[in-house]
Amino acid sequence: MSQLEWAESQLAEIELLSSMYPTESEFEITDQVALAELRESVESPCSDAPPHHSRPQFLLRQRVDTSCHGGVDLTLSCTFPFDYPNVLPEINVRCTDLNRAQQTRLQADLTVYLRENCRGEVCVLTAVEWLKDNAQHYVDPTSSSSDSSAAAVTGGGGAEVFSRLWIYSHHIYNKNKRKNILEWSKELGLSGFSMPGKPGIVCVEGPHGACEEFWSRLKVLTWKKIMIRHREDMTLEEGRGQADDEGGVASLRKFSGFEEASFDPHGNRGNHMDLGLLYQFLSERGCCEVFQMYFGVEGR
Repeated sequence: MSQLEWAESQLAEIELLSSMYPTESEFEITDQVALAELRESVESPCSDAPPHHSRPQFLLRQRVDTSCHGGVDLTLSCTFPFDYPNVLPEINVRCTDLNRAQQTRLQADLTVYLRENCRGEVCVLTAVEWLKDNAQHYVDPTSSSSDSSAAAVTGGGGAEVFSRLWIYSHHIYNKNKRKNILEWSKELGLSGFSMPGKPGIVCVEGPHGACEEFWSRLKVLTWKKIMIRHREDMTLEEGRGQADDEGGVASLRKFSGFEEASFDPHGNRGNHMDLGLLYQFLSERGCCEVFQMYFGVEGR
């Protein structure tokens, strides 16, 4: 793209954002001079003039739904380098509901996602959509150092917790991701299964901390959509051992190990599974109620 095309793309994106978010409480230009220079370079191009080096700046405020807090307010502070979209914009996300560690992690993951998916394209709306889909993963009480969060992890009375996470992904195709899932579950001593294809399903069970570590690794990979659809946390009763003691948790496990499970793959790409066989697999392990949570219908 030429410098004029960069400027045209920037101006078009700003005008689109201003039409989508018409109030100043949603969208606010913080450098009107830079915007005026950008507009002039597009509307009155002159071959004798030096290329524009304006850096338009604006704030975009969004209310994002989350399951933990009922919603959080995010502010995106955006600056366009003069050669955007050839390079990524400078996007900083602020949220008063996130602690420093959570905000740092969110910022880093957003940057990685944009770098891998949006180089050479305008991407502010892509960033907004990513935040809408993923903000809930960072507003997590288990990431807080507060006493109430610590109590939630240990069951409130110092008892250890056994967890089972039911994870949903839009799809799981990538061989490296599938390898990571298998290796991480083995490394962390988790049982369960993963079902590749579309949709993708992962279930891990074991000590609470190990499950959380698995989820923290998994969610930062590049996904179209991934979320915890359902979770089960069970306090280990006194006398049944600790969560890191295999003898104490054996009776809580529904899976004897971890496996990648396929159920009669079919379709043009072989990426769709027989959901009837999946239901049978879950039913045999006492998990049939999860089928409706995933698919909205009762299995049979």
